Amino acid sequence: MTSTTSQPALPHWEEPPADLAGAVRHVKHALRRRIEASGRTPEEVFEVIERTVAARIAELREVQARGESPWPVLEFDQIADGKDLDALRDLVRRRGCAVIRGHFPREQALAWDAQIVDYVERNEFFEHYRGPGDDFFDSVDSAPEIYPVYWSYPQMEARQSDRMATVQGFLNSVWKHDSEGRTWFDPDRDSLYPDRIRRRPPGADSAGLGTHLDPGTLDLWMTQSYQQAFRHLFDGDVELYDPWDAAHRTDGAQYPGSTMCSAFRTFQGWTALSDMAHDQGVLHTVPIPEAMAYLMLRPLLDDVPSDEMCGVGIGRAFPVNWKWHPLLMEATCGLPDIQAGDSVWWHCDLVHGVDSVVDQQGWGNVMYIPAAPWCPKNERYAVSVREAFRSGDSPADFPAEHYERDWAGRFTEAELNRTGRRGMGLE
Repeated sequence: MTSTTSQPALPHWEEPPADLAGAVRHVKHALRRRIEASGRTPEEVFEVIERTVAARIAELREVQARGESPWPVLEFDQIADGKDLDALRDLVRRRGCAVIRGHFPREQALAWDAQIVDYVERNEFFEHYRGPGDDFFDSVDSAPEIYPVYWSYPQMEARQSDRMATVQGFLNSVWKHDSEGRTWFDPDRDSLYPDRIRRRPPGADSAGLGTHLDPGTLDLWMTQSYQQAFRHLFDGDVELYDPWDAAHRTDGAQYPGSTMCSAFRTFQGWTALSDMAHDQGVLHTVPIPEAMAYLMLRPLLDDVPSDEMCGVGIGRAFPVNWKWHPLLMEATCGLPDIQAGDSVWWHCDLVHGVDSVVDQQGWGNVMYIPAAPWCPKNERYAVSVREAFRSGDSPADFPAEHYERDWAGRFTEAELNRTGRRGMGLE
C-alpha cells in the first residue's frame, strides 16, 4: 500500500473561480503532485484503472456473445421477499445498474400514463407551452419530449408508494453508508427528489442523448468534499477506491450547470409508463462503476493541455467521447426490452446516454424517479422542494417555468402519506 503521509494540500474552490483556466491549471498541478507524493505517477495510477476497465469490458463482451443482456434483471418480488438479497446486491454492484421487472403492475403504469395525459390536456399545457426551458438536451445534441411536470397524481403516488420505498431501500443498501465514523445517509428514507416526465410518441425521430455524466462538472476535482470522496485516486491508493462508498458525497454543493442536482442520488432512475423495445431509442450505459476513476484521472495525463479537463466545463454536461475516453465508448450497453411498470436504475456516476431512433415504434414514456436518500444535503434541498410543491412551482434544480401553479388536479399536501411527509421533511 502506498503512503499518504506528507502529501501536499489541495487547493479548492467551493464556488466557481473567477479565473477558471488558471484554477484548472493550479488544481491539476496540485493533484499530480499529490499523486506523485505517494511514490507513483498519475500515469501509473491510471494504468491500474485502465486494466480494471479493460477486464470488465472483456467480461461484458462474453455476456453479449452468449446473447444475454449485461444489465442485471431483477424481479420486484425477489426484492420484496427479502431472500438472497446479498446475491442481488452483488449483481448490482458489479454492473452499477439494474432493471426491476414488475416494480409496479403493468395495468397501474398504463393507467398512470393515461392520467398524465388527462392532467396536461385539461390544464391546456400544449396551448401554453413555451418551448424548452433549458439547453441541456441541446448541449448533448438531443431534444426528447421532456414535459416540465412535477406534481401530478401519478408522479406523487409512485414517489411515496410502498413499492418504490422497497426498491429504493434495497438500492441504497448496495452502498456503504457508514464509514469513517459517520453515517452519510439514511438508507430507509427517501427525499422524494422531484423530476419530470418524458413522452416520446410513435413515429418520432430522435437524435438521442450523447454519452455523458451527471454528478457534477469541475466541482468533482475542485471542491473539498469531492476531493475527499475521490481521495484514494488522488492519494495514489487507487486499489482502495470504492465507487460504492458514500463518504463525503453528501456534504458539498455542486457548481451551477446544465445538469445541476442539489441532491445526492445513489441511483438515477425512471419508471416505464409504456412498453419499449431494446432497439427503440433506449438508455445506454457503460455498466462499469469503476469507470468513474478513469474519468477523474484522465485529465491529469501528459497528453491533456494544462488548462483542459477533457471537455468538462461549467454550464454544460460532462461529456464522454471518443477523443478522450475511447475505452469507455467501446463499452456502452443498451437496455433489454422494457414493459410498462418496470423500473430502470443506474449508479449516479455511471456514464450514460440515449440511443437515436427513426420512426419510433410505440410510445416511449417514463417518469424520472431516482433514489435520493435522506442526508444533510438532501434535507437542505427539501426546504425548497416543499415550497415548490405547495405552490405548484418548478423545483429549484429545474428551469423556472411554473406551469402547474394554477392547474386543477394537482397533488396536495393533505394527500401525502407518511412516506411522502417524511420525504418532504414534514415529520
